[in-house]
Amino acid sequence: MSVKSCCIYSTGVISILTLIAGIVLVLSQVFQNIVNAKIKKEIVLRNGTHAFDVWENPPPPVYMQFYFFNVTNPAEVLKGERPAVLEVGPYTYREFRPMERVNFLENGTKVSAVNTKTYVFQSDMSKGPESDLIRTVNIPAMTVMEKFKDTSFIANIISSYMKSVNEDLFTTQTVGELLWGYKDGLLKALKVVDPTLDDVFGLFYKQNATDDGEYVFLTGQQSYKDFAVIDQWKGQNSLNWWTTDECNMINGTNGASFHPIITKNETLYMFSSDLCRSIYAIYEEESSVMGVPGYRFSPPSKVFANTTENAGFCSPPGNCLGSGVLQVSACKQDAPIVMSSPHFYQADEKFVKDIFGMKPNKEQHETIIDINPLTGIVLQAAKRLQVNVFVEKIPVFSQTGDIRTLVFPVLYLNESVVIDEVSAKQLQVIVAEGNVVVNIPFMLIGLGILLGVIFMVAQCRQRIPESSSAERQPLLKS
Repeated sequence: MSVKSCCIYSTGVISILTLIAGIVLVLSQVFQNIVNAKIKKEIVLRNGTHAFDVWENPPPPVYMQFYFFNVTNPAEVLKGERPAVLEVGPYTYREFRPMERVNFLENGTKVSAVNTKTYVFQSDMSKGPESDLIRTVNIPAMTVMEKFKDTSFIANIISSYMKSVNEDLFTTQTVGELLWGYKDGLLKALKVVDPTLDDVFGLFYKQNATDDGEYVFLTGQQSYKDFAVIDQWKGQNSLNWWTTDECNMINGTNGASFHPIITKNETLYMFSSDLCRSIYAIYEEESSVMGVPGYRFSPPSKVFANTTENAGFCSPPGNCLGSGVLQVSACKQDAPIVMSSPHFYQADEKFVKDIFGMKPNKEQHETIIDINPLTGIVLQAAKRLQVNVFVEKIPVFSQTGDIRTLVFPVLYLNESVVIDEVSAKQLQVIVAEGNVVVNIPFMLIGLGILLGVIFMVAQCRQRIPESSSAERQPLLKS
């Protein structure tokens, strides 16, 4: 056999072997497993890792936007007419949220910390100053009336006092006062009877430059799926506000971090102290943020649906307001606070129809999280919640007039974050390197196909001259 033929057949053999090797590597996912193993090893809450630095002090800026519902027809509402509200906002704050008092526990398998949040007003990103006036439901008054409505003697005394100081069901306060606190006259009067009572009220009172309690997180050292999962909150493994063990479970992370190697069929669990419960999100669609690929997850409507699995969230037991709303009085000092998505998105239609001015919209009012599936890093997120007040006519309190029984919207918030450019570029490099390694088997398959084509072309060229010379031989003899 000539050297030329030997080279040609060697090319064919190498082509077949390369194809087989590439196919075997694709099916066994060897290179995918190599990438995954490297990511799992690096994404652990441990001093010196990039994952720990990002967890301890997140680099992307977080913004909290507040949108208030200004009541435009308070007199008519007290006569039993449908409330009309006008959305006012946003009032935007830059949110700083480092992990502090970090302490590693149990040989580095757990870490304790408090998540201190500080809000700084951003006038250039806001509709107006914090001194803007908002007319809304008088939450302290409604709370007091609900608390004493079944004690007629005390209720009559409180009602008389409210009349004497012109305390109404509606109040007008500044944005800053409604958010961070103001001295309330009714609470101040009641403090004479109960000195332990705080006479300052604000929807986010004592929540600026403070934390919501100590957390203990799993570091991911024992399993990558444990990365940043909450083990304890305020020294407890579960809650005590709800009526079933399942509803009282503390599941998942705090929503700022997730484990790496996320798949589309996963359910991501998160605990929210704002909601006083755990929720979950499922895959919605693929996304891309600053050139980094991601999976979009969002809470499905059944998270807040009025179903059997959510019966434990009904307060009091058996008293469910409906789908899409959550009464959180038990964890809000008995204030008649009801949480929902903005404009009652995904809630029962009756809540939307009860209030003139509600315009639920998926793009503006859905909570979403875009996550890079390889690293678990959050690319973009928007947590959107609405604070409402349960109001009803209480005969002993003339201040409630003939008001309808309503879930009355006060404000909604949009806590959002988008990955910064530096982090995005770093992530692009990690994703690109991972793609190169993962695609090595496909490169081998491509190389095998190319060698196969070269082998076939060489074979054809080798046979053409032989057949041509055989045809010319009889002509030369004649």
